[in-house]
Amino acid sequence: MKPSRIRDVLLTIMHDRWPIFIWGPPGVGKSSIVKSIADQLDRRLIDIRATLLDPTDLRGIPAIQGDRSVWLPPSFLPDKDSDPGILFLDEVNAAPPLVQASLYQLVLDRKIGEYELPDGWAIIAAGNRAFDRSITFRMPSALANRFVHIEFEQDIVDWRTWATEQNLHPTVVAFLGTRPELLLQESGDAPAYPTPRTWEMTSDVLKTHGGDLSTCKDIIPGIVGPGAAIEFQKYGEIVFREAEFIRIVEEPETADLPSELHQVYALTSWIAYNATDQSVLSGGCKLLARLPPEFSFILARDLLTANPRVVANRDYKAFVKSNMRKISDA
Repeated sequence: MKPSRIRDVLLTIMHDRWPIFIWGPPGVGKSSIVKSIADQLDRRLIDIRATLLDPTDLRGIPAIQGDRSVWLPPSFLPDKDSDPGILFLDEVNAAPPLVQASLYQLVLDRKIGEYELPDGWAIIAAGNRAFDRSITFRMPSALANRFVHIEFEQDIVDWRTWATEQNLHPTVVAFLGTRPELLLQESGDAPAYPTPRTWEMTSDVLKTHGGDLSTCKDIIPGIVGPGAAIEFQKYGEIVFREAEFIRIVEEPETADLPSELHQVYALTSWIAYNATDQSVLSGGCKLLARLPPEFSFILARDLLTANPRVVANRDYKAFVKSNMRKISDA
């Protein structure tokens, strides 16, 4: 299930009190989806890494009250007066079996010992699959049977929308537009390999070094692996021509446009990245009428994601009016 669909499903079923488990490879954004939902709903998010727990941690510790002993719950669990929120149990199946067993009652009955999860709190869990080469333990069937299970499937269109929202460096966004198969690859025996997380790291490195690929040439292989890094480096050096992009948006009605697929991807990604600049936004809107249709629709969607004020632009409104259905399908 692709990320945008997972988000819709979570928003639908998390209100039914049933706990949800998201399965997927490392670095694809499982925890990011949960955080985005908490932000969207303005709910508190408690992120608990099951791998850091001991079997007794969730139960708490006993204390004497009068002539009886009671269990004092851990402070990281929400108390009875807490506003609604999301309890996120990450890396569940990477935790030892005894820790997983300690989650049984909390996950199904929403209580553990004398502690009870307050009303309005949803339980969402996540973990990697055994074939992802991550450290995992077999999840006991008694625990697995307590969840609604969702399989995470990476999608380049969803990722591009997210990357535009997060303002990832345009060289990264453009490169993966032409090489979507490098968004996520199996690790094999290599410690560094391409995932959405490592491409975000690559974007951060580029921003730190002002987009200078030559400065980063010894860093990026250690993030996405040598194979992907070589391709990315060549792409950035040959295709990503910022001076030419600036000239195009300054003369959007007359400038010669790139004809190669990878160059057009680079141009549209650069425009979306710089869409908060009014002159770039204006030039980009004028280009909507000149770019190949498939790229016009992508750019129109990316401009809206990057700068919602684009809806007031005359050229943008004219383009949307005449291409409403195609934009929604792009």
